Amino acid sequence: MTPDSRPACDAAAWRKSSYSNGQGGDCVEVADGLPGVTPVRDSKRPHGPALLFGAAAWSAFVDEMKAHRPG
Repeated sequence: MTPDSRPACDAAAWRKSSYSNGQGGDCVEVADGLPGVTPVRDSKRPHGPALLFGAAAWSAFVDEMKAHRPG
């Protein structure tokens, strides 16, 4: 995506990973509600850059993580 076509991530509703421990560890946040993309960022740097994943790529990633989580 070019900078002009990026969705407005600043206005997105971010949520922290359910695996975050609240002690400042390695955490990610994702935002929902942006058509066609899922932004992902470092929760320790909320004003830093975000990676933008297409819907199919994000869905495949989530499915893979679910298939390999400890159980």
